[in-house]
Amino acid sequence: MDMKLNPKLFDEDIEQMPIRHGYGEGILIAGKRDKRVVALCADLTDSTKTNVFANVYPDRFIEMGIGEQSMASVASGLAAMGKIPFLASYAMFSPGRNWEQIRTTICYNNANVKIGGAHAGISVGPDGGTHQAIEDIALMRIIPRMNVIVPCDAIEARKATIAAAEIIGPVYIRLAREATPVITTEETPFAIGEARVVFRPDGDADIGIIAIGSLVYDAIMAAKRVEADGIKARVLNLSTIKPIDTDAIIELARDTKRIITVEEHQIKGGMGSAVAEVLSEYCPVKIKYIGIRDAFGQSGTPEELLSHYGLDRESIVEAVRSLIAT
Repeated sequence: MDMKLNPKLFDEDIEQMPIRHGYGEGILIAGKRDKRVVALCADLTDSTKTNVFANVYPDRFIEMGIGEQSMASVASGLAAMGKIPFLASYAMFSPGRNWEQIRTTICYNNANVKIGGAHAGISVGPDGGTHQAIEDIALMRIIPRMNVIVPCDAIEARKATIAAAEIIGPVYIRLAREATPVITTEETPFAIGEARVVFRPDGDADIGIIAIGSLVYDAIMAAKRVEADGIKARVLNLSTIKPIDTDAIIELARDTKRIITVEEHQIKGGMGSAVAEVLSEYCPVKIKYIGIRDAFGQSGTPEELLSHYGLDRESIVEAVRSLIAT
């Protein structure tokens, strides 16, 4: 099956780009297509890549300063007037600081607002635990009417941002800071609410790995590595957490009978919890979770932190071997 992924996927010189760059490119394209698109930012215009839009459309950009709660309320008002607002900040501050405004002024009113949460996860690195949003998926997916997207690379982030502008209703797009491998291509399909298989072994799979964000690449590399052990793993990129692709998750579980979830987020309330909710109702199987285990982040290099919290490629490999052995 041709999954239309980067042909250099398994090469050492695979292209790398921060996922947040895709957000900046996406809002610019969305803005060119639709004059109703406007952008807001909370004093982090360059970091969130909102500057890409602001430089071209300064009359459709609002710098809110360090006022994330006001930014959410203003965005809701703009949506009420027929605009399509995109607001962005670090995920720790939006949705972290302005959750109630997102819930009440945006989602309660089904306001057509799109939220970019940048620098999510512990791979932010030296910024430390106060700036590492590892609870944001839980915060967003629990709110009625909110769509939650976690792109796996910069290209998918661009597609997700453009798609967000084309649907009616609130959308949260989770964005990583560091440069990560570009897995997908322009031809790789993307649609909100649809998961995609990004690694398929020859023959039947022994285990299914469901991953999100930049860790999708590590999940693919882990699946490739365990082939040497005679273990066949299929990897699913669950880029939309809500609405969740129930059919894709059930199909993977029925085919493999074992599931591992991989996320740069708290296990409780995150993507793994969302997958478990689906499987407990429709297809109970053995599940192993890779994520943050009820802890805060800390300062360190991205590589050090991913290893310390058991989110690196080697941890995924060991989880696969462990689950297969049970």
